[in-house]
Amino acid sequence: MRVAVTSDVAPRERRVALVPDTCRALVDAGHDVHVERGAGVAAGYPDAAFADAGARLGDRADVVGEHGVVVQVRGPGTHDVDDPLAALLTADHTLITNLDPLWQAANAEALARTGAAALALELVPRITRAQSMDVLSSQATVAGYEAVLLAASQAPRLFPMLMTAAGTVPPTRVFVLGAGVAGLQAIATAKRLGAVVEAYDVRPAAVEQIQSVGGKAIELDMSTADSEDSGGYAKEQSEDQNARQQRLLAPYIAESDVVITTAAIPGRPSPLLVTEDMVAGMRPGSVVIDLAAERGGNCALTVADEERDHDGVLICGPTDLPSRSARTSSQMLSTNIATLLAHLTSEDGALLVDADDEITAAMLVAEGGAVVHERVLTELGVDPVGEEEE
Repeated sequence: MRVAVTSDVAPRERRVALVPDTCRALVDAGHDVHVERGAGVAAGYPDAAFADAGARLGDRADVVGEHGVVVQVRGPGTHDVDDPLAALLTADHTLITNLDPLWQAANAEALARTGAAALALELVPRITRAQSMDVLSSQATVAGYEAVLLAASQAPRLFPMLMTAAGTVPPTRVFVLGAGVAGLQAIATAKRLGAVVEAYDVRPAAVEQIQSVGGKAIELDMSTADSEDSGGYAKEQSEDQNARQQRLLAPYIAESDVVITTAAIPGRPSPLLVTEDMVAGMRPGSVVIDLAAERGGNCALTVADEERDHDGVLICGPTDLPSRSARTSSQMLSTNIATLLAHLTSEDGALLVDADDEITAAMLVAEGGAVVHERVLTELGVDPVGEEEE
């Protein structure tokens, strides 16, 4: 297998898709690994480390070559900067990257026209044998940790309770909305820093998970029986449910010094959890860290990649949290991708994209010059069943 690692051009992106140790393992397994010069520098991996691992260094065009697998952190068209990678792809390439195809279906369609097969890392199915390939979980772990560090650096008070000669310093009260991977990591990290941590998730199963990492689970008086989809993600709620949830959450948010929101629905805008009125009810000096900023935010006042002061309450909408610990997040991402590559490797060591395989089928967005993923086709307004019948 020929594997090419290209650098990312997305703003604030510092991660690299494969790290030197993973490249070495691929080379030892008989694969031909090519790395674009400078691809890992921002994550702390100099070109020499890749060369020592047996990878061949080159410029982007030489690295991509005429065929093979191309891996990148964020795919072309998924951000605001033009990425020359798309122009180099052909029907003899297989692209493995974060494509966000349920949110950016038109971009997936444009990428399909290159003829390359495209597998979206975000679409790894949530099944046991695919856990080690789950990029969303590994990167959300880093994001949850970084969110707490950001909150601690922005809040005008210390997190732990302190007994000092100058008096007792009360602990910071942290409220986490959403108890997926990022939320659970945020709860655990805030707890380790000494904060009093409460958390809420619309999914009933999250109560035990919140408690397991040291948080106090808040349970609201509302129906949550149909709040989770088959993949374990929270489902979109009705307007009435959202309004009731906001009213019930308001007093908890008002009493918190730090609010960290992490709620996301695949392929949909971020659910609104914190209204402007709720922010107005918070004490001056409070901080909101919105991890859902990229798709509009869980807070009505969030602006992606900006910090806003609203009557003394600071609202932060970072979209680059995994990149702030780029070395660690790259290591985890690299392991995910290496495991996926092993899954896609046939007995003779060649690439095998088997659309009948459960994992591959869930991730395969484009092949043969067309979009083939049913959910992406639906987002494009195409009836996948009708297409098959024709």
